Amino acid sequence: METLKEKVQKALEKVRPSLQADGGDVQLVDVTEDGVVKVQLMGACGGCPMSQMTLKMGIEKILKHNVPEVKRVEQA
Repeated sequence: METLKEKVQKALEKVRPSLQADGGDVQLVDVTEDGVVKVQLMGACGGCPMSQMTLKMGIEKILKHNVPEVKRVEQA
């Protein structure tokens, strides 16, 4: 059976191509037992003024949809 971290990693693979298309990327830092995912936005995403929206409306939404155990996503 997949661990929560493995499920999150798989879900991030679905987000990654659109971030990379804009010159950015996302790296999984940690997944806590209570469903908090910590990620690092990289490349163009790291300094983008829209990064918080990308994090919440994009990455968090997709992760919650694909991995119901995820409660929230935070910038590490």
